Amino acid sequence: MVEIIFEAHGTSFDNESGLASGWNDVALSPLGEKQAKELGERYKGDKFAAIFCSALQRSYRTGELAFGDKFPIIRDARLNECNYGDLTQGPGEKVGAEKLKRINTPFPNGESYTQTTERMRDFLSDISKKYDGQKIMIIGHRATQYGLENIINKIPLETVISQPWKWQPGWLYQLENVF
Repeated sequence: MVEIIFEAHGTSFDNESGLASGWNDVALSPLGEKQAKELGERYKGDKFAAIFCSALQRSYRTGELAFGDKFPIIRDARLNECNYGDLTQGPGEKVGAEKLKRINTPFPNGESYTQTTERMRDFLSDISKKYDGQKIMIIGHRATQYGLENIINKIPLETVISQPWKWQPGWLYQLENVF
């Protein structure tokens, strides 16, 4: 069993502007940098085998600011947000209204949530072998968490995506008997 703590990346400049970043590699805002440091404080007594982040700077900078060199910070593009294609950096409300239509059908010139979940499945298969019996953290995006909920908790993507998302200080997942 792998114990996974999922944390959302800190607030980015696009978040503050109401834009859906997707694969746009936007930086953390000053608020996001503060949130990242607070993340490190919340877990200052914890030990992680590794901190996994997406290849997008809002994710890996959150990890770097939170933990410095205390734990290995590993970037993995399989943890990236959904590629919104032509809707990248469009209004968040517009992208939000499209999400349920994009479970199996990709965003124009982008990808579907089924595709992002398959990226997560591949990632989780790898860590289930390498980190069995250990605790890791994933700092990611909504698509990252949608995949965790679908694969580990067996919640259909339609249900996960339609539920309102609310920030909280960490979500706990136990990866066992999935692969």
